[in-house]
Amino acid sequence: MVVSIHDVSTVNRETVVRMLEDLAGVGVGKTSLLVIPNHHHKGEANLDRFFGAWLRDMVSHGHEAVLHGFFHLRPAQEDDGLSTRLTTRFYTAGEGEFYDLSFEEARSLLHHGKQVLFACGVTPSGFIAPAWLLSPEAERAVREEGFDYTTKIASVIDCKRRVEFSSRSMVYSVRSNWRRSVSLLWNGMLFQLLRNTSLLRIGLHPPDWEHDAIRRHVLGCIRLAAKARRVETYREWLDHWRSEG
Repeated sequence: MVVSIHDVSTVNRETVVRMLEDLAGVGVGKTSLLVIPNHHHKGEANLDRFFGAWLRDMVSHGHEAVLHGFFHLRPAQEDDGLSTRLTTRFYTAGEGEFYDLSFEEARSLLHHGKQVLFACGVTPSGFIAPAWLLSPEAERAVREEGFDYTTKIASVIDCKRRVEFSSRSMVYSVRSNWRRSVSLLWNGMLFQLLRNTSLLRIGLHPPDWEHDAIRRHVLGCIRLAAKARRVETYREWLDHWRSEG
């Protein structure tokens, strides 16, 4: 089982700390932390010495730092078609930063993002796009920038071997009452469907912890799964998968 916390940044570090404490209480002592280098243009993470020290401490205790976009935003564009508007505005509320980037745009952000995390004292081996939205050219840039892996909502991709492992991630949507209700039903069914898969992925976001029903559901699923599964980071899972393949 891999539990990932998305959107980790200087903006929400205190919430992430609470999440990690709760997760440790149900058997998850290590996670993949998806770090935004400059969350919504509010300042690069390396300029916050407390955040950098905390992130290094988390990595030293077994967690993994993963590069997660750069600003995490995709500004709306006048020529966006219906499909693009549905994906980048309705599905992800303007957060699909890598959805339609060119190779050059993506590579520049990836390189800059790595530099920010290096300055924080950590070296990411994985990149995961905001909302898992990754254009083909951006995916090529991920490989060219030397990342070992990336993930999408339904797969984990080994960038070195160019092999894709099918694995659906659980994830919750909490922006409205109806989304939360649907998320609880959907993830309850999905958890049952995934109970016997070789890899169980659970993706969390800091706003999940603002809603008690979501938080309880997440922790209940994880408590059950942790009794029968080895808890790993994406980096550890990839290493094991490669050695077994």
